[in-house]
Amino acid sequence: MAETEGVSGTNGHDRPAFKLLLSCPSGLSPSQVSVVFDQSYDRIPHPDISLENSISEIWDRRVQQNPSLFNGLKFRYGGHVLSGSGDSSQKTHACLHLGLTDYRTFVGTNLNPLWERFIFPSEDDCRRCQHTSSPLGNGAIVETSDGKILVLQRSTNVGEFPGSFVFPGGHPEPQEIGITSLHSDGLLNCQMVNRKVSEEMFDSIIREVVEEIGVPAANLGKPVFIGISRRVLNVRPAAFFFITCSLQSEDIQQLYSNAEDGYESTKLYAVSMIELEGMTSKMPGCHQGGFALYKLMVDAAEVP
Repeated sequence: MAETEGVSGTNGHDRPAFKLLLSCPSGLSPSQVSVVFDQSYDRIPHPDISLENSISEIWDRRVQQNPSLFNGLKFRYGGHVLSGSGDSSQKTHACLHLGLTDYRTFVGTNLNPLWERFIFPSEDDCRRCQHTSSPLGNGAIVETSDGKILVLQRSTNVGEFPGSFVFPGGHPEPQEIGITSLHSDGLLNCQMVNRKVSEEMFDSIIREVVEEIGVPAANLGKPVFIGISRRVLNVRPAAFFFITCSLQSEDIQQLYSNAEDGYESTKLYAVSMIELEGMTSKMPGCHQGGFALYKLMVDAAEVP
């Protein structure tokens, strides 16, 4: 259950497609995951003023092209602490360090054509990404009762990776737990808020699966947290969860046709592990990392 520093997967070039920031192959329940939500994990502005100004310039251009764009708040990944992983007498616990960011800053840093200029030269992952928005996305490896894994093909009119294969997912949402401003100073470092943010990590992934697949929440098992991957292209992080579903893939296909967020994808696939492995090259890097985390979980379960 050690933190995984290694990288694997390729993006068609020489460099890897993702890096595993945190790997929890046995899966962590909500009681084994906590959050410290604090301003100290917010993004640090870049000292290059012209680069920093490009954030609002890019956003303004995007809004002119698409007036319906919404600048929603997101949780920002600022690192983690893993404890108990090497001690069989102690339960493993992951504490995630989260700050606050927004979609506008994500578009202007991580999705900026000059995103590599925001990278700080450091071996330490969090320092390296200190000037990027790095909103923490999420993804679910959903296993049906007939042993298939659910994969979506993204619509061609979405902002990121149109047409790619992805696991269902999105983001934990600050607004869901009453965080409405980047300057909620009074809330920070409060135990109750930390607990609410931790709960939102697990609640949000169920919400995303229900909205994107159309499966009722009552048919989904409790999510277990299996780790965090960061795609190498524009350093986007995502937390991954494993969820069982009590329905067969054939029934899920029927429910998918009426999914609330069906417009985000064009097709639902229910595939075997071998088929899934063949689809990963057409996934964004962070989702390739999600598959790697799932494979580590499956391999750990097979060890006697």
